[in-house]
Amino acid sequence: MTALRPLLTAAAAATLLSALWFVPSAKAAPAPDAPRHATTATATEDRLADTGSIDTTPYVVGGTAFLGLGAGFVAYSVRRESATD
Repeated sequence: MTALRPLLTAAAAATLLSALWFVPSAKAAPAPDAPRHATTATATEDRLADTGSIDTTPYVVGGTAFLGLGAGFVAYSVRRESATD
C-alpha cells in the first residue's frame, strides 16, 4: 500500500497540471480584427469601464486561503510523519 501513495500523488499532480494547461492566458490587447471603439456605446458605458484600477480583493483573499490550506496540509503531514517514527 505504501507504493501506491506516491503513484496517486503523481497522478493528482499530472491531472492538475493538464487541467491548468487549458486555462486561457489573460491578454489585455484586443483581437487584431476587433474594432477599436464601438460606435453604439453611450457615454455612460464609457465612464463605467474607465475606473482607473481593477479590484484585486478576490484574488488576494483566494490566494491567501489556498496558501493557508497548503501550509495546513504540510503541517499535518509533518506532524503525522513524526508521530509514526
